[in-house]
Amino acid sequence: MRAALAAWLVLTLLGGPGAEDMCGAPPAAPSHSVAAPQLSPEERLSPHMPESLRCDACHAIAFQIEEQLRKAEGKVGKKALKESDYIEVLERSCSQDWESYGVLELDGEKRLSGPGLPRQQPLSVLVSGGPWPGRLSKLCHGYVGEQGEALVYGAHRRGPAAL
Repeated sequence: MRAALAAWLVLTLLGGPGAEDMCGAPPAAPSHSVAAPQLSPEERLSPHMPESLRCDACHAIAFQIEEQLRKAEGKVGKKALKESDYIEVLERSCSQDWESYGVLELDGEKRLSGPGLPRQQPLSVLVSGGPWPGRLSKLCHGYVGEQGEALVYGAHRRGPAAL
């Protein structure tokens, strides 16, 4: 009976009111709050890539083109692709879904984020989908069309920095 009473007393002291005073309050879980980027009407509604994000978009496009061409060449033993093959790869590169890209805000500046772009911040809100995939696809097709498939492929053959 005394053992039960002693156990009850210990549990009451440790778990009852004032227990925090004796043992200290449990450590609070760290709290972080990150807001989604506030997009301007142009960033939300325009079918075109905003000027402030074009540099990031070009890096993303170059990365995707480089990856797709490298994979295609890997299938043929690192040899140069035939014209019809690299044209097909470039078309496929630009026509992909681009869903892994979006915009985030870092230190008040909006940046495009996704594969091939530098990691921006470990804790951030990425706004993806919406107009971003279409904008990237359109910009990619425009870039390849303006430069020409042969020139783009030639840059790839010189190395990733050339593209």
